[in-house]
Amino acid sequence: GRIGQQVARRARAFDMRIVYHNRRPNAAAEAALGAAYVSFDDLLSQSDFVMLCCPLTDETRGLIGPAALARMKPTAILVNIARGPIVDTAALTQALQTRRIYAAALDVTDPEPLPRDHPLLKLYNVTIAPHLGSATEQTRRQMAEISVENLLRGLRGEELLHRVV
Repeated sequence: GRIGQQVARRARAFDMRIVYHNRRPNAAAEAALGAAYVSFDDLLSQSDFVMLCCPLTDETRGLIGPAALARMKPTAILVNIARGPIVDTAALTQALQTRRIYAAALDVTDPEPLPRDHPLLKLYNVTIAPHLGSATEQTRRQMAEISVENLLRGLRGEELLHRVV
């Protein structure tokens, strides 16, 4: 998707090999980014960094659970910038406690916020940040402008910008 492609552009700047999994391959993105489409199992077993930037759907809820974490390298780092329920929090906590995976960086959690006594908050190999990536004046202004444009387009019966399906 759009966010995944932006992440891939940045990863490419660091000479990272980019593999991805999606519902279907994206030939244009592969050509533009030098990315390779792989199966979900191959993505988990090959990746040093597994970054989640998918929507929360019935298919993706609990996508990263015990089985997925078991397929990851012990040196892998899980990065979730999508939605908290995509990751099974209990399974992730156990994987980090037992060093099944090396670390996690979470912009979102499930539940959100985590209770203050949650074991995930006591681990040294996890970084949790509030889901505030868009909390800049410039971004919020642009979001407001897009909202107004969408409203006007909707009133005119036109296609919306960045429509969520």
